[in-house]
Amino acid sequence: KTFLVEIGTEELPPKSLRTLAESFAANFIEQLDNAKLEHGEVLWYASPRRLALKVLNLNDTQPDSQIVKRGPALSAAFDANGNPTKAAEGWARGCGISIDQAQRIQTDKGEWLSYTQNQKGQPVVNLLCDMVKNALSKLPIPKPMRWAARQVEFIRPSHTVTMLYGEDLVPGTILDIESNRVIRGHRFMGEQEFTIDNADQYPDILEQRGNVIADYDKRKAIIKQQAQDAATKLNGKADLTDSLLEEVSSLVEWPVVLTAKFEERFLAVPAESLVYTMKGDQKYFPVYDKQGKLLPNFIFVANIESKDPQVVISGNEKVVRPRLADAEFFYQTDLKQRLEERLPRLETVLFQQQLGTVKDKVLRLEALSGFIADKIGTNVEQAKRAGKLTKCDLVTNTVFEFPETQGIMGRYLALKDGESVEVATAIEEQYKPRFAGDELPSTYVSCAVSIAEKMDTLAGIFGIGQHPKGDKDPFALRRAAIGVLRIIVEKALPLDLADLSTYAVSLYGDKLTNKNVIEDIVSFMQGRFRAWYQEQGFTIDTIQAVLALNPTKPADFDARVKAVTHFRTLSEASSLAEANKRVSNILSKTDSVISEHVNAALLVDGAEGELAKQVLILTDKLAPYFNDGRYQEALVELAALKTPIDAFFENVMVMVDDEQIKLNRLALLKKLQNLFLKVADISLL
Repeated sequence: KTFLVEIGTEELPPKSLRTLAESFAANFIEQLDNAKLEHGEVLWYASPRRLALKVLNLNDTQPDSQIVKRGPALSAAFDANGNPTKAAEGWARGCGISIDQAQRIQTDKGEWLSYTQNQKGQPVVNLLCDMVKNALSKLPIPKPMRWAARQVEFIRPSHTVTMLYGEDLVPGTILDIESNRVIRGHRFMGEQEFTIDNADQYPDILEQRGNVIADYDKRKAIIKQQAQDAATKLNGKADLTDSLLEEVSSLVEWPVVLTAKFEERFLAVPAESLVYTMKGDQKYFPVYDKQGKLLPNFIFVANIESKDPQVVISGNEKVVRPRLADAEFFYQTDLKQRLEERLPRLETVLFQQQLGTVKDKVLRLEALSGFIADKIGTNVEQAKRAGKLTKCDLVTNTVFEFPETQGIMGRYLALKDGESVEVATAIEEQYKPRFAGDELPSTYVSCAVSIAEKMDTLAGIFGIGQHPKGDKDPFALRRAAIGVLRIIVEKALPLDLADLSTYAVSLYGDKLTNKNVIEDIVSFMQGRFRAWYQEQGFTIDTIQAVLALNPTKPADFDARVKAVTHFRTLSEASSLAEANKRVSNILSKTDSVISEHVNAALLVDGAEGELAKQVLILTDKLAPYFNDGRYQEALVELAALKTPIDAFFENVMVMVDDEQIKLNRLALLKKLQNLFLKVADISLL
């Protein structure tokens, strides 16, 4: 039969509603599996005032099972005269048997006493209450509550518990509430309370009699479709981000999508401020025209079907108007002062106690942005100007009220001040990429400023020894490091992490206390390489083969990793990797000083002569490949060495008695190894 459990509560936290429901279902499935109960699909339901599960085709009885109880080993179960020891007798009493009834089992560790007990399966209704309790106890609830005089704790006060197995009520007490058939409907529509006769009636009966759509994804789909239809009527497109859709779906039990408007004069305010107000504070969906310009309309979701929807619409328009008016006031006030005039106020904003103020940071960013711009061949003056103005919008009224607009407001105000588009864009894009998968800065000037912003933070925080530990990273240094690496790699910028770190550290003067700060930064960022490339699907030994050379240019590292990955697809790769391991082992076991040159007169064997000839040819041929970073082409050329290398190891003994010949052969192997080490240490593959 179908099993239903519904927990009726006060309004649950909207941002965690889906997580709670999915965890409830996962926990209950675990309980079912532990009890070896056969069942069909497990469906979860969630609305602001309830969590529910429905298990289809749940067996009415637990299957019988056999429990094997192993006793002591025979050596410990009987004494020298063959009489049972106290340990054996105690075990037998615990099993409810005599020693004579015990069986014996043979294992790889010897023979043991054992007893197989048949356990009859219990009726499912006897198990369900405890299973629900266990599933609820494992929900991810950071701050449980108590209510009234009850000692029980849950995420919100609970009022009803319904557990049905088919048409039968499952007895039991959950959260101090007796299971019954009463289900509560919508607060203001439908029947406030009604009884349910059969688990199969859920959730349809709740929708028909209680005006509650318990199916979370159904509510979300209704909201999304109706919002899209409403936007189409306005010749626009609704801003339906999934996070906001999820939150709104968690706030309503009977979604009714309505359209409202605001005064067009507010469109003179930067759209981002209006959007943050509508989405963040009011949970409204903004609407854009086909050119991406904000329209003076918004879409919202009511939790009630009003007889006069216009009243609901007017109420929401009245609520949002003062918030938009605030945004307008802040922006117009901010326009009265140029960005550059705000620089002195940054002296009152602390960056970090040991590292000084945001004004100090801005002066460093000005220099570091110019340094990077020069390295990547973009406009140095624009980069320095953008670096100087990067943080000025932090002391504007708009950013103070809407922190999410930092950078964005800087761009608007910079353009109003007559700054170049490149400078204004760089001010906004200094924070990109903000998260994994976020887009990168769009111009080279922006790239210079964004890298500078992140490298300054890395240099400062590492410079005072506050490295990230475990999952604690209060200054988001991992994100900053990945951001720098992504920009350099994906934009193919000729930047060296060691150079960047050295210059960034030098700008702090004597404020830094960590003597190894530069090495720490480079090592930390190389560690980010490992994690980042593994996420992209590159094998760990490929990454390690490149990291063995300690490359500090990210774009160069990227080229090497991709070259080694391609090399591994070649038929010669496995043999050459083994040969390099062999070369590496031979060279590591000698204490002799190995010459950089191979003496042709000492090449007495034909196989070593042929290998030396090919190594010499490729050394000259591949020099420009290595200089230009054409590592993939170089490794393809080096694959041709497979035949002479195989012939060498088949016919030539390296560690011969003749010292001169031995050292000459070691010199040849060293030159061979160095050729491959121009790309990576493939002996690690």
